[in-house]
Amino acid sequence: MLFNAKSFKFLLLFLFFLPVIAFAQTGQIKAILIDSKTSKPISSASAALLDTGNNYVKGAQSVDQGFLLFSDITPGKYNVRISYVGYETSTIVGVDVTASKTKDLGRIGLTSTGELLDEVVVEGRVPAMQIGIDRKTFNVGESLVSAGGTATDVLANVPTLQVDQDGSVSLRGSSSVKILIDGRESALAGNDVTSLLQSLPANSIEKVEVITNPSSKYDAEGQTGIINIVLKKNIRTGLNGSVNTSAGSYDNYMAGLTLNYRDRKFNYFGSYNFNKRNMVGSGKTDNIFLRDTTRNYSESESSRKGNSHTVKAGFDYNMSDRTSLSFSGNLSIRDNKRIEDLDYRFYKGTVETGTSVRNSTQFEDDLGYEFNADFRHQFKRQGEELTGNASYGRDKEDGTNDFFQEYTDGRKNTSRKNVTSEDGKNINLQLDYVLPFSEVSKFEAGYRSQIRKSFDTQLSDTLVVNEIYGRDYRISNDFDFTSAVHAIYANYQNKLTDKIGYQLGLRGEQFELKSTYISKDPDAVEKESNAKQNFFRLYPTLFLTYDVDDNGDKVQFSYSRRVQRARGWQVNPFLNVSDDLNYRQGNPNLKPEDVHSFEMSFAKTFGKFNLISSAYFNHASEVIQPFVYKIEDGRTYSRWENMTSRNLSGFEFISKVNATKDFDFTFNLNLIHIKYNANPDYDIKERKDFAYNANLTANYRFTPTFSAQMRGEYNSSRVMAQGQMNAMKGVDIALKKDVFKKKASIMLNVRDVFNSRKMNGVTETSQLISNFEHRWMKRMVTLSLSYRFGSQDLNRSKKKEAQTNEINSGGEEY
Repeated sequence: MLFNAKSFKFLLLFLFFLPVIAFAQTGQIKAILIDSKTSKPISSASAALLDTGNNYVKGAQSVDQGFLLFSDITPGKYNVRISYVGYETSTIVGVDVTASKTKDLGRIGLTSTGELLDEVVVEGRVPAMQIGIDRKTFNVGESLVSAGGTATDVLANVPTLQVDQDGSVSLRGSSSVKILIDGRESALAGNDVTSLLQSLPANSIEKVEVITNPSSKYDAEGQTGIINIVLKKNIRTGLNGSVNTSAGSYDNYMAGLTLNYRDRKFNYFGSYNFNKRNMVGSGKTDNIFLRDTTRNYSESESSRKGNSHTVKAGFDYNMSDRTSLSFSGNLSIRDNKRIEDLDYRFYKGTVETGTSVRNSTQFEDDLGYEFNADFRHQFKRQGEELTGNASYGRDKEDGTNDFFQEYTDGRKNTSRKNVTSEDGKNINLQLDYVLPFSEVSKFEAGYRSQIRKSFDTQLSDTLVVNEIYGRDYRISNDFDFTSAVHAIYANYQNKLTDKIGYQLGLRGEQFELKSTYISKDPDAVEKESNAKQNFFRLYPTLFLTYDVDDNGDKVQFSYSRRVQRARGWQVNPFLNVSDDLNYRQGNPNLKPEDVHSFEMSFAKTFGKFNLISSAYFNHASEVIQPFVYKIEDGRTYSRWENMTSRNLSGFEFISKVNATKDFDFTFNLNLIHIKYNANPDYDIKERKDFAYNANLTANYRFTPTFSAQMRGEYNSSRVMAQGQMNAMKGVDIALKKDVFKKKASIMLNVRDVFNSRKMNGVTETSQLISNFEHRWMKRMVTLSLSYRFGSQDLNRSKKKEAQTNEINSGGEEY
């Protein structure tokens, strides 16, 4: 359906005058902290929000005039603990938080101890998992097994997520998932978010949010949902920061520095991270061609080396108590060196006819940067606010890809030298508004435009004779790509009864795609080939929530329509010849996958353990997968196509159990039924199968300063449109020792203890049976060190306060 001015005006009227969606999920707690004798306000006091079992939920700090605020709290009952140097710790027990309501604790007086203390250490353990009815939040700062690793290692250790040998992330068995960083797509990723994740240090990540059925406030893209990676941002008063370093097997090293300074109006923050990585992998491929009974068998050893420098800097400016501005910038400098050695053996039937050795080397230099400006204004009406964002990013990559292949069966030796260049730009404009009508109802609306542009170039020279190379114009070309998504949304939330709430939402997205394939062949008849898509779609969402009791236990049904659009490398028609026997290319005419998602969830707290169980169904049409369309001279040619439709249904169970004060574990089980429908156009028969994956993460604290963590996972076999993936399993272990009064930590971890994480399976067509096995990283041992430091509150005079209650903020704070 085309989008025009008339339909746009109609949609605006419909969205902004017909209230629609969002049952309120969170509440707030506020208070004013004062000295119980002098009644003077106390700023910079530390506060911890605890559940009824006194497990840490989140932290806050009092600001000017002693104002303390906890926001975005899941409804339920909590305890609030307040600590400040020179004062007795105060705990308020049994604070009830309800949705869309602020609990005012009034003025809280703290009693002075009359003693001068050097420092205060607030004890507490951040829970590894926090369960909300619409999302699951995993506080990965507690993940010891990921220490010294990258964002890829962090995601591999998050329940419900899986990471394959190439670093591709899957949710509930599907890799069609949207990955955001701080709520937005990162321009630093360019066309390859996997490479960015493999260079982003694990210690820069605070938490990971998994949203399986997002409301219309979020982008409609992402077949199975959204993964939001939230980076750390220190907001303590004064000057403080941390230093991290690690060393691991195969010459893997990391080092990072984070600094933060906060005063009355400004909060300045910055960080630098260096990452030297070496991912050592291996693989096997066994291609059996049914037409002539020939067979090609290969084994590979690979190394992906790289250095990355990432810098982040910015500041927050509090213009007033209700208005704030934030400006930040990110810079990423990366280089990659990928080496792969392939040994081939060729057969006719069972007789070996020859061998081949192939050596390939790929170099890449990548420069990316982005700028962000954020605005927030809170109106006088409680909960009414306006937020905005504008960002611009650019990512440039230049590389070479050379290989030489030598044969012993009489075939001509081949060699190729490729030169590539990518230049991508990303623009984001966003505005969101929230208007509460009452404690249980509110209206949300917003607008977003995201524009991506990229220009890719490839020049390929192939060996003609001896040392003479000639230009191969089949794969020497340019590719100009532009995509834009312009969206508006509206949500309305309310309650039908005291226990039943509903959320209605509608998102309209105008999608435009333009691509131009430009040949560099001087003799080409047609120099350019153009592809274009332009359509408008509506994406409705529905949530129904039933409050089982007053403890936050809920049952929720949700529905959303979603979309999965092709990635840049999936539409780029460049022929990938990195493997001379398996050519691959993109398809600029790919249609987006259309997805309908249903989910029923139940969240329950049983004293020492929390659980959430979900039953879900997901239907996707126009599923995008690689299709082997030709076999010629012992070489396979595959291209991305809209091959079939797919039904995915299942049951997910996640539970966090606090067995004792020192022992807890998180268990996740996901049962999945997959069905690929038949499509004779691609010779695809109906395929269906049952698959499951499970993981268990256990934490044990031997002493207040010495702890251990172990994680095990198992992924069963599962079907694909043209084959099957076999089972995969792995175990990670880690130890952590806090030293120097918990200002520093030493961590030792072993990832993939039994060296068992490898992906293998089979691809089957009417012409080919291909068995494969890939391992993207072997067992790794890493030793990590971190040191946290913080100076005194610089808003006070040292001399004046030294006689009474000089403040030295050290130790570990939330």
